[in-house]
Amino acid sequence: MNHWQQKDLQYVWHPCSQMKDYEDFPPIVIERGEGPYLYDMEGKAYLDAVSSWWVNLFGHSNKRINEAIRRQCEELEHVIFANFSHKPAIQLAEKIVEITPPGLQKVFFADNGSSAVEVALKLSYQYHQQAGHGAKTKFVAISDAYHGETLGALAVGDLDLYSRVFEKLTMRTYKAQGPDCFRCAYGQRREDCSAQCFENLEKLVEEKHQEICGVIIEPLIQGAAGMKIYPPVYLRRLRELCSEYNIHLIADEIAVGFGRTGKMFACEHAGISPDLMCLSKGLTAGYLPLALTLVTEEIYQAFYADYRELKAFMHSHSYTGNPIACAVANESLNIFQEENILEKNRHKSRLIALLSREKAENHPYIGEFRQLGMVGALELVEDKRLKKGFDWKERVGYQIYRIALGKGVLLRPLGNVIYFMPPYVVDEKDIEFMVNTAFAAINRYFGIE
Repeated sequence: MNHWQQKDLQYVWHPCSQMKDYEDFPPIVIERGEGPYLYDMEGKAYLDAVSSWWVNLFGHSNKRINEAIRRQCEELEHVIFANFSHKPAIQLAEKIVEITPPGLQKVFFADNGSSAVEVALKLSYQYHQQAGHGAKTKFVAISDAYHGETLGALAVGDLDLYSRVFEKLTMRTYKAQGPDCFRCAYGQRREDCSAQCFENLEKLVEEKHQEICGVIIEPLIQGAAGMKIYPPVYLRRLRELCSEYNIHLIADEIAVGFGRTGKMFACEHAGISPDLMCLSKGLTAGYLPLALTLVTEEIYQAFYADYRELKAFMHSHSYTGNPIACAVANESLNIFQEENILEKNRHKSRLIALLSREKAENHPYIGEFRQLGMVGALELVEDKRLKKGFDWKERVGYQIYRIALGKGVLLRPLGNVIYFMPPYVVDEKDIEFMVNTAFAAINRYFGIE
């Protein structure tokens, strides 16, 4: 353990970690990054196959984004966003409205994904109260949902790892059994699924619709649940259901937006527009905290009144609309357009599939390889025929993660799911290295030659 690792463990409490693990596996101190690679203090390179928690789009130390930050720092670093504004935020709001699904007209700024979700929940609730729908006070989410770790976001989540200990602190929400295409209870394949499982959510909403102000969902991929991918028909049916009962559809695109699924936003696969959309993570290409909550004109107008009517949305963050973060987001959107990123990613996503699918199908401990766009996942199973997963206490994914790090690839698992979500700047050699290393680490753990 080097000096900096010792200092880290003396003072730093790391997120999503059992700090006792660091006794024999101390944190890797990263000194610099370039492209899809990170470099530690000894100069060892690590391919960042998870985009540093799904945020990095165009590589570390991207020259275009670095320059955008430099320019903005020389003009304006920050200004209060109440009664003041600035060009980077205005430009970003205009660009986002242009590229998101039709009907989303207004942009509320926050500074991280959980905050964007909190904003969406509060807006939905307050809208219904001000619109005379006083009984609508509850939210609905689906099983295995993840929407962040503040208390409101935890309340609409369904992963015990994050929420169980705080259950008595969080508001009561309704949960419906969601899609699980790998272990489909109806025996359907993902490719030709009619979303029979939607009946679980449909029945709940039909029974409780008078109490429900919004349904929140991760479109097409439930990220923290293990990159669970479900078909667009589920979203289309949800859009119809919400419209029928005057319920807001809240799309949490924090993890799946900005090209991750092969389209700019996952909702595009289903051809739907939500009432509220939450964006963060890739918004600033992995550089700075920033989040947006987009809403329809109808929702916005419910808050538009004389001040004495007390209809204003009284929610704020000190760094709301930070100019430097907005400048980064604007440059990130410029890169998408000018460098034809989505088209380039199609070839890369096909290569990930080509290198992964056959190996996974023939592997005794991989139950499924699933993929959508630049997101791929390998679900590890104890019994492939029965699709029986490993006990989470065995920490199979964590052990494979450690082996892969030793080989120079950062593959942080989701339980016993190993996934690929690399920066868009990876080339063919990087993808081959990433996939081959993942399978080599899996084989080494299981003692397969």
